[in-house]
Amino acid sequence: MANGADRRLFWATASGVVVLDLATKFLAEATLARRVPLRVIGEWVQLRLVYNEGAAFGLHVGEYSRWVFLGLAVLALIVLGSMVRSTRPGDRIRLLALALVCGGATGNLIDRIRSAQGVVDFLDIGVGAWRWPTFNAADSAITVGAVVLAVSLWLEGRQQHERAKEAGTAAT
Repeated sequence: MANGADRRLFWATASGVVVLDLATKFLAEATLARRVPLRVIGEWVQLRLVYNEGAAFGLHVGEYSRWVFLGLAVLALIVLGSMVRSTRPGDRIRLLALALVCGGATGNLIDRIRSAQGVVDFLDIGVGAWRWPTFNAADSAITVGAVVLAVSLWLEGRQQHERAKEAGTAAT
């Protein structure tokens, strides 16, 4: 990530995700009663204040979950930072994807640091008893960013494979 435009895109996106995430979490905590749903679109989309001490889908590793997942989040941000630094200049799709994941991870990390209750989740989607685990804006950014990053890496691998195949054909 050598040029200024790439750096601005990354930092603006990551910062925007953190600000949006923190603002929506503070709003959720200020206005929603714990575990009492507020229907937005029937039973399909509801707002419900939940504190998640574990990881995605409520995964727990015992009484030290907060610290284990805090450490894993820091480690993930270090790995993501390395990926950002090694991204080719001008690869804006990859930088955008990494910014979404970094911003979301930072938003959830801030929650783990500021509260022993866990990460604030409030978006509840589903029908009847068939519900997706409650999530937040950071989780959404991480998910979208991870999918875009996976597609970007897959396409890059495909291109490298094609170039290697063409180089092998040209050599014969």
